[in-house]
Amino acid sequence: MSQRSKSRGGMKLLKQRMFLFVGLAILKWVEGMEDTNVTDIDMLYVNGRGFYRPLMVGITLINGAAAKGAVCLDGSLPGYHFHRGYGSGSNSWLIQLEGGGWCGTIKNCLYSKKTRHGSSFFMEKQIPFIGILSNKAEENPDFFNWNRIKIRYCDGASFSGDSQNAGAGLYFRGQRIWQAAMEDLMSKGMRYAKQALLSGCSAGGLATIIHCDEFRELFPRTTRVKCLSDAGLFLDSVDVSGRRSLRNLFGSVVTLQGVRNSLPRSCTSRLNPILCYFPQHLIAGVRTPLFLLNAAYDTWQIQASLAPPSADYRWNWYECRKDYARCSAPQIQYLQGFRNQMLRSTRAFSRSYKNGLFINSCFAHCQSERQDTWFARDSPRIGNRGIAESVGNWFFDRVSVQAIGCPYPCDKTCHNLVFK
Repeated sequence: MSQRSKSRGGMKLLKQRMFLFVGLAILKWVEGMEDTNVTDIDMLYVNGRGFYRPLMVGITLINGAAAKGAVCLDGSLPGYHFHRGYGSGSNSWLIQLEGGGWCGTIKNCLYSKKTRHGSSFFMEKQIPFIGILSNKAEENPDFFNWNRIKIRYCDGASFSGDSQNAGAGLYFRGQRIWQAAMEDLMSKGMRYAKQALLSGCSAGGLATIIHCDEFRELFPRTTRVKCLSDAGLFLDSVDVSGRRSLRNLFGSVVTLQGVRNSLPRSCTSRLNPILCYFPQHLIAGVRTPLFLLNAAYDTWQIQASLAPPSADYRWNWYECRKDYARCSAPQIQYLQGFRNQMLRSTRAFSRSYKNGLFINSCFAHCQSERQDTWFARDSPRIGNRGIAESVGNWFFDRVSVQAIGCPYPCDKTCHNLVFK
């Protein structure tokens, strides 16, 4: 072999390795986007009075889940974190479904299988309860003394799949995990609930929409039951390359993980199941009162759906997707179009008096899980009301909430996310 051919072969191998490295980096980067709302900074929240350590709650594994086939991607037991309510909240239950992205290919699921989003072996033994899970009245005025549960996410399909791949050792059992968790919590007192709220962030917010009516059916008609989806309004949008990156991802998830049977038949009877994985086609059909909390410029959707590296061939969006202040005028105009699409998608939904809406024009993702955005002195507001107050007003029927903020850059109360 000539020196030139050796050189070419070496260059080809180097390029292949570089593409592989970049591909894995992008995969981890996109999956890591879901973790931006649960960071070390939440462990020590600054509230103006100094630092404090929040309530830490240990994990409980669902021991009877394996017999029902309700296991994580790697076959380990699913789990949740549970802090008992007391006093006036002893018969009230708040269930929060954790987010964590999706896996729609064997390769991606094998990667997730070795993380806390695919195995309980890698989950934290304790997590902080802050924001909507806080046990302090001054941080969580309406739900602080409720029974509060965070169900961990380890199936990669928003608690909705029911399949497996024996060859790869992967279990797609999100629907069974949901059912096993509900059965376990019902046996621990949730069946006696006088009021219950199902909530979730991001992939958990999508799961909340999918399972909202199922949750309602667990209780007598006399129980007040509602659902809160935070950052779960994923849109079937065209990305900067003219394709639909998120539809491709959702399509692979629905197909690989056997999601179809978990989706409402009112949607799948008229639309492709892949489209029924998008909340814009589900929300108007949810019978249970539902509250949508979303940032009009959702940072996860900007980074992984609208302008992901795979669609941004020339990296024109590299600075913009990390820091909104570095977006050009045409890029801001593009994002305004995304906001308009979000508002159109909620138009029919908002006509129902039972539903609630809080769409602020912020660059954010998951605002109920963070103390600074949920309830603090400088929390985001629309008009004269913040997020926690708006959700509480809606849940307890104190005030109807259909709040939509003015477009960027007029909202000065935002806690916009900037990525380094």
